[in-house]
Amino acid sequence: MRHIRTGWWLEEAGEVTPTRPLDGDAHADVVVVGGGYLGLWTAWQLRELEPDLDVLVLEAAVCGHGPSGRNGGFCETLWGDAPTLRDHAGDAAALAVCRASESAVRGIGAWCDANGIDAWFREAPMLQVATTESQAGSWDVVVDAAAALGEPDQVSSLSADEVRARCASPLFLGGALYRLNATVHPARLALGIRARLLERGVRIHERTEVTRLERDGSVETRAGRVGASAAVLAVNSAAASFPGYRLSLAVASSHIVLTEPIPDVLDELGWTGGEAIVDSRTLVHYMRTTRDGRIAFGWGGGAMGLGGRASDRLELDQDVVAETERALHRFFPQTHGRAVTHAWGGPIDVSPTHLPIFGSRGRVHHGFGFTGNGVGPSYLGGEILARLALDRRDERTALAIVEPPRKLFPPEPFRYAGGSLIRRALVAKDAAEDDGREASAPIRVLASLPRRLGLRLPR
Repeated sequence: MRHIRTGWWLEEAGEVTPTRPLDGDAHADVVVVGGGYLGLWTAWQLRELEPDLDVLVLEAAVCGHGPSGRNGGFCETLWGDAPTLRDHAGDAAALAVCRASESAVRGIGAWCDANGIDAWFREAPMLQVATTESQAGSWDVVVDAAAALGEPDQVSSLSADEVRARCASPLFLGGALYRLNATVHPARLALGIRARLLERGVRIHERTEVTRLERDGSVETRAGRVGASAAVLAVNSAAASFPGYRLSLAVASSHIVLTEPIPDVLDELGWTGGEAIVDSRTLVHYMRTTRDGRIAFGWGGGAMGLGGRASDRLELDQDVVAETERALHRFFPQTHGRAVTHAWGGPIDVSPTHLPIFGSRGRVHHGFGFTGNGVGPSYLGGEILARLALDRRDERTALAIVEPPRKLFPPEPFRYAGGSLIRRALVAKDAAEDDGREASAPIRVLASLPRRLGLRLPR
């Protein structure tokens, strides 16, 4: 098995030649800090709104080589967050966000078609499944919310037989079907946007780390200063390293193992419809197939720091990789004896409410907190941030995920140590339920702390 920092997706997509680093001072109408999905989509949308706008993208490494190039490739809507949206903003606002997130999923597919990018975009429903009796019905609140918003077809309950008709894992006891969903090859998508931006004349300077953001929209790098009328901060979990953002998000990690091509196993499972699948644990398992017949199987059970501290070497967490591979075999016993060829992982940003957050501080406009669901919502985020940077107010900037009531993670000493302690409790609770046991009372209390604090960590 190859443990690689950037993941198989980027290996499959092929090498890219980095653009030259910024050397000295520069100026732009808008400077975008971060070359992942959110920054790239923002740059694209800026040019769509103002074709002659001078947009400068600064990326500390190479565009698409962070979380945008190594994630699971689930292109989801925000219907799973409909209950939270209803509670925080009311039914009309919740429906507006969910419908905008549907437009984002369809928008990515349409963009790939229009721009000749083969990002393996495949529209197919997503399944949320129960693998223990304790998880059964955990999706009912989402099903009820969709019905209350007048969209009952968006999320519907499935029996065990209905779930297994789509994927016959022996663990699946029932589930829910999210009607609108897609999967993508995440690296091909990110690198495709990068390529089209360069063709349109957008300046991209890679291997250029931003060290300071000013409220007037200017930024400083190690090699100089960029003056701009507006800046966009789109750096995922790294936002926690900028002053004023540390308590606004947490950092967790997620890991993926990938099998060799096993189309015979997929045929045996009946898993040929392209469905993405997640279970209903707190530290979620997620799984999908690839165009060449592999299973990509992930676990959001790596390190967790409530205040944004996460190791730069999370991708080398061998214990988490080993546990993820064991879970793969438990879900799909047919994979025993078949090669697991690659493993990788890294940090993800986590919002206190599980919803992405967009807003402005002076002339700096930010987006973060995708909580493992960034592929689809980042397209919507690009639409929002482009409008904020241009001071254009419309239905996108009026969405409830723009300037929501501020909610912060706890300060030290609970921040990193508390996150690690809670993570261990969540792992223990999930493991007990997997074994058909109830976790001990102290474990249950610790695992309930995020909910008691009003926080929503990854499913």
